[in-house]
Amino acid sequence: MIVTGSVQFGDDDFSSTPRFQEVKSSAYEHLLSRIEELGAEFGRWSREAIQDFVEIEVAGFVRQQRIPINESEVHQVASSLTKELAGLGPLEDLLADPTVEDILINSYDKVFVSRLGVLALEPIRFSDNQHILRIVRRILAPLGRRLDESTPMVDARLPDGGRLNVIIEPLAVDGPTVSIRKFRQEPLTPSDLLGLGTYNDDIFRLLEAAVQSRCNILISGGTSSGKTSLLNALAFFIPETERIVTIEDTAELSLNHPHVVRLEARQGGYDGNGLVSIRDLIRNSLRMRPDRVVVGEVRGAEVMDMLQAMNTGHEGSMTTIHANSPRECLYRIEMLAGFAGYQGSEDSLRRQIASALDFIIQIGRLSNGKRRILSITEITGMGDNVISTQELYRHESYIDPEGQEQDKWKSLGIHPHTPKLARMRDQWYDADRARDNPPAPDNGGGFWGRKR
Repeated sequence: MIVTGSVQFGDDDFSSTPRFQEVKSSAYEHLLSRIEELGAEFGRWSREAIQDFVEIEVAGFVRQQRIPINESEVHQVASSLTKELAGLGPLEDLLADPTVEDILINSYDKVFVSRLGVLALEPIRFSDNQHILRIVRRILAPLGRRLDESTPMVDARLPDGGRLNVIIEPLAVDGPTVSIRKFRQEPLTPSDLLGLGTYNDDIFRLLEAAVQSRCNILISGGTSSGKTSLLNALAFFIPETERIVTIEDTAELSLNHPHVVRLEARQGGYDGNGLVSIRDLIRNSLRMRPDRVVVGEVRGAEVMDMLQAMNTGHEGSMTTIHANSPRECLYRIEMLAGFAGYQGSEDSLRRQIASALDFIIQIGRLSNGKRRILSITEITGMGDNVISTQELYRHESYIDPEGQEQDKWKSLGIHPHTPKLARMRDQWYDADRARDNPPAPDNGGGFWGRKR
C-alpha cells in the first residue's frame, strides 16, 4: 500500500481516484505551458520523444510542487498524459483491447464497456465534458467531419473499421454522448462461430449449402446481436470466382473474399447537397456487374431496390435488418416499402418479397451476453395473400444435471423447399445412404444428420 496524505491507495487503484485526476490536470496545465514555449518544434516529435519529454516534465513538476505521490504513481500520470498529447487519452487502452466490443460514454465520469455481450461500468473517467469533446474532435479531424452546434450529430467510420457516433448539446441533455462500435481486424469464420456456440453442426452445413447455392438471405436481429459478424462469416462460403459489391451506410463489413467492391453512402452537407444514399448506391451497383449484392443493413426506402436486385438475377445476395422475429421482419419490409412510396397492391408487394427471399436467419443476444442463432426460417411462397414460411430450426435452452444452461436447436425434420438446394439435398441423401447411418436421436440435430 502507498500512503498519500490521509488516504491509502493501491498502485492499481490510483488512476481511478479523484487525486489522480487532480494531479493529472495540474501537470497537464504545466505541460501546455512548456509546449507553448517549444512552439512548432513539438509538433515534429515522435511519440517516443513525447513520452520521454512528459516523463521528465511530470517528475520535475511533482518534485517542484511537493505532491505526495510515489514513483509508480508519477509514471501512471505521465503515461496518461502521453496518451492525451500523442493519442486518444482514456480511450486509447480501450480501443487497443481486443476483448472490448462497444465503448459507451454517457458523461465524463460514466464510461460503459461491453465485453462478450455484457455491459459494465469501466473505472476510467474524463476530466470534464470538454475533455470528451477534445478527444472526439481529435478522432474526427483526419476524417473531415464536423461536430458543433450546427452539426450536433455525427456518424463516422474509424480508420480501424470501427464506428463512431457522437451527439452533443443541445440534443444531448447531459453533455456529449459517444458510442463506439469496434470490429475485429480478422473477421470471425464460420468455424469460429461454430466453436463459440452460435449454431450447431447441422446449421453450419445448411448455411454453407444455402450460400453456395445462391440463396438470398436476410439476417434479422436487434442491436449488437451479431448480425454483421454473421454476415462476414457467411461470405467465407462464397466462391472466389464471384464478384461481390457491398453497400453500407457506414462501412463495417470486412469480407474475406478476393473480389469485393466496397461502397459507402455519403451524408449531405449542412444544406443537404452532396447526399448519396444507400438507395443510390444499390441502383448504381447493378451497373457494376455484381454476382452478389451485400447490403450492410436495410432501414429505409432502399429495401425496394434490394428486393429488385434479388429478383433480377443477383441471386445469393444478403443483407441485415432490425426485427424481433422472422414474421416481424416481413412486416417491417412491407412498412419500409410503404416509406419508399410503393404504389402497387399489397398482394403484389408480398409476392415480390416471397420471390426475392429464401431464408431469414434470426440472431439474438441472450441475457448472459451469448449470441445465438434463434431461428432459421424459409420463405416458401404465398398462400391466402400471406407470405408462407416454415421454420427449419429453433433455438432452445435447457439446464443440464450440473445446473448449467446449455443450448440446443430443435428441428422438425422439414426439408428446405427451395429448388436451389435440390442438388445439395440429393448429395446429402446419397452420402447418408452410402454410410448407412442409423437415424440420429433428436437432440438438437436436424434432418441433415439423419437418414431420410
